[in-house]
Amino acid sequence: MLASLGLILLCQLIGEAVVRGLGLPMPGPVLGLLLLLILLLARDRFALLARGPLGDDGVERAGKGLLAHLSLLFVPAGVGVVQKLDLLASHGIAIILVLALSVVVTLLATVLTFRLASRLLRQ
Repeated sequence: MLASLGLILLCQLIGEAVVRGLGLPMPGPVLGLLLLLILLLARDRFALLARGPLGDDGVERAGKGLLAHLSLLFVPAGVGVVQKLDLLASHGIAIILVLALSVVVTLLATVLTFRLASRLLRQ
């Protein structure tokens, strides 16, 4: 499990380093997640890669372990919100409007992406 967690964190580190090094306009962990996806897809195609942390569903078990304790990762965010209550009081309405608008935009983008993907898969 430690090797699998190390692989997940290594992918995140590589993604962060590439994004910062090249100045890409995307979060480093997203690029790291894409790298991990490529590694897992390559593992399924090439038996040679199915060793170590990539073998025996190690990454999958480590990911499930992380997801089981995901709620703990929200504690620091909650503390940060409590520390900035004065900012929330002064800009609360604007924050709520921006959050509502971003939810609507995200939902629309998800629907459009799903419709495009379903059309492409039908063809």
